[in-house]
Amino acid sequence: MSLEKILIVGASLAGLNAAKALREAGWQEHLVLLEAGHELPVDRPPLSKGFLLGTTEVERLQLPLASEIDALDIDLRLNARVEGFAADDFRVKLENDDELSAEGVIVATGSSPRRIASWPKAAGIFVLRDLAEAQELRTALAATPSRVVVVGAGFIGAEVASSARALGWEVTMIEVASTPLQRVLPSQVGAFVADLHRSNGVDLRLNSGVDVPLLDGDGTLRGVRLADGSELECEVLVLGIGASPNVEWLRGSGVPISNGICCDETLMAAPGVVAAGDVAEWFNPHFGERMRIEQWDNAVESGGVAARRLLSWAEGDPGEPYVAVPWFWSDQFDAKIQMAGRPAPEDEAVLIDGSVESGKFAYGFKRGERCMGVLAVNRPRRAILARMAMATSLQWDAVVPG
Repeated sequence: MSLEKILIVGASLAGLNAAKALREAGWQEHLVLLEAGHELPVDRPPLSKGFLLGTTEVERLQLPLASEIDALDIDLRLNARVEGFAADDFRVKLENDDELSAEGVIVATGSSPRRIASWPKAAGIFVLRDLAEAQELRTALAATPSRVVVVGAGFIGAEVASSARALGWEVTMIEVASTPLQRVLPSQVGAFVADLHRSNGVDLRLNSGVDVPLLDGDGTLRGVRLADGSELECEVLVLGIGASPNVEWLRGSGVPISNGICCDETLMAAPGVVAAGDVAEWFNPHFGERMRIEQWDNAVESGGVAARRLLSWAEGDPGEPYVAVPWFWSDQFDAKIQMAGRPAPEDEAVLIDGSVESGKFAYGFKRGERCMGVLAVNRPRRAILARMAMATSLQWDAVVPG
């Protein structure tokens, strides 16, 4: 099949890397990149850290490849929000009722922060996902330090709490789970993160939920009521309760969706439709399970894999599976937390380096004779070597030698 036109939906990190991969593979036809926003997205990892602290400025948030759009001969269309899609003829419908069609589509629409639908929009209540929201929160935290409540002790919540404490704010962090970062980190490491925050002055409330924000008569935030009925006073309230893949526009399109776009092991969701980045849920044969990863390296790698898969599909080639080792990192206070792999709660946690008491340590997570993950705190070399080893083998002795 001849691909004379390809649509990439989403000028995300994954979308830009898909565009570059198409050109590097020698495909030189019409490439349209649709972006819902009025400007290109920014690099998100610094938003909850250096940008909030004032050590990273806007000009340093530009996505890699953003400056290469002209050189890559990309037909970039901003303010082009897609509202519908028909997989049978690769046709997208935009918010303004315009329609575009192509011979192949790459979906890289990313994810959006979860919000609490019943909560009103009010000054002082923030989520942190894009530059505009980060700028508003940065301005709020630049005021005379007072009290901030962070809802959610995942990566975003924990990093915002760390940044707010560094700026002198009194911080309370509310988490419904029994340890921070429970969705991605085993309990042993979650306990370390809890101690890290408490030792740095964060009032961490675990096994606790929130009810409603408390507003004055003029709509000014004055606090939040917790699920147990108690109340906390605060001037800033930050929601860090996770993100959801941007797939609503695909309902009824013929593209299967659940926790993201349901792809096969090659990132193909339907004939001529591939997905990359936060939005793609695929079967990872290396780990033998389906996964969706909201992480920087995955966006870069999957963008390239998805682009090459679309080209191979057009040539009748079955393509190669996307074999990825999940990789997460987070900077909180004086701790650099890095994890390679996909451990489960039932995996055996083995201390393989250092000691938790020293704040420099690494755990390996064992399942039979396989290493399902390595978590390192202030041991970056150990984490990087483990990631490299896991890319070729999950055998315990190969990942954790000696």
